[in-house]
Amino acid sequence: RRSRMLSIFYFAIPVGSGLGYIVGSKVKDVADDWHWALRVTPGLGALALILLIIVVREPPRGAVETGTDAPLHYTSWTADLRALSHNRSFVLSSLGFTAVAFVTGSLALWAPAFLYRSRLATGNIPPCPSGKVCHADTDSLIFGIITCVTGVLGVTAGVEISRRWHRINPRADPLVCAIGLLGSAPFLFLAVVFAQQSIVATYVFIFIGEILLSLNWAIVADILLYVVIPTRRSTAEAFQILLSHLLGDAGSPYLIGLISDQIQSDRPVSLLSQFRSLEMHLWSAALWVLLVVVSSSLQLVSFRQIVNGQSCMHKVSCTSL
Repeated sequence: RRSRMLSIFYFAIPVGSGLGYIVGSKVKDVADDWHWALRVTPGLGALALILLIIVVREPPRGAVETGTDAPLHYTSWTADLRALSHNRSFVLSSLGFTAVAFVTGSLALWAPAFLYRSRLATGNIPPCPSGKVCHADTDSLIFGIITCVTGVLGVTAGVEISRRWHRINPRADPLVCAIGLLGSAPFLFLAVVFAQQSIVATYVFIFIGEILLSLNWAIVADILLYVVIPTRRSTAEAFQILLSHLLGDAGSPYLIGLISDQIQSDRPVSLLSQFRSLEMHLWSAALWVLLVVVSSSLQLVSFRQIVNGQSCMHKVSCTSL
């Protein structure tokens, strides 16, 4: 039941990201100013904060685990950090999730721009008139819809596959994550390869790749909940989120843009060179594939620790938790 509730909660990440593309592009069109696409977010954030304060009530820690003999007394923050650093299931799944965040962060910012430059380079759309700033509105809208749909399908499928497989294999969770990530790698690679040949094929490959990439969202959170004792879960969750954003999606868009600009600086400015410079860095589809394979490898390594972590949840002597 908890896995299903997590799947509902983690719809927010892909669906919210997709709605951001859709709403942002439409607000920009209505206001005729891209700044207004960014000004929508603070208002929605304020509304969410008000609802959190008024509606959400803090549940007691560890209420679900009352039937276990896991220690529920609080320890110092440094003791929590030390224990978490020795929890191999938590560390490896967090590192794998960070690599996923790097991939999704770079996709989120640069995929619409890459698709827009691809259509410019192939002549499918006219160049932007001189003196006017053009944006990838159509590509942002389509990419947003794809992200919403694939998020719902991927998160739901990941939880359901894991739940059914778990009946015969207690290590199903990290295996589903790893298989999904390994499966997404070739489709992300093909999306870059086919961008100049067929924009439809590119969208199809992105669609399949994002479904496979979304399999892990709720499962990684579920892994954390059953390998970390209740009194340390908030700290573990906070550090997993911090690590995945700090080393993942916070820096990947900047890194891709920086390398793309460096490649472009050595070439004469043209629509084709702008497309090629971004394409060559998205041959960090060499990097994307590598990171996805690394993250899936980390998930495969972590699956060896999962059963031990689950059994230790019921033992006071398991200090690694």
